[in-house]
Amino acid sequence: MKLEIISPSEIMFSGDVDSVTLPGVKGKFTVLKNHASLISALKPGTIRFLNGSEERKVEIRGGLADIDNNKIAVCVY
Repeated sequence: MKLEIISPSEIMFSGDVDSVTLPGVKGKFTVLKNHASLISALKPGTIRFLNGSEERKVEIRGGLADIDNNKIAVCVY
């Protein structure tokens, strides 16, 4: 899957990942390959993503996630 995390001032991450856990306003959720399409508002928290055995984290204050066709676009502030 392709993940892009974008803030108003920079591209925080762009690359392939195996899974992404996002802090949705209704609770955390994890996106895996072939996930159903959805759009979700995000609350303050941590985005966690895995690529192989490497885990990375990005702290956010909120934002919006768009998941479609194995592409995850996250706009954060």
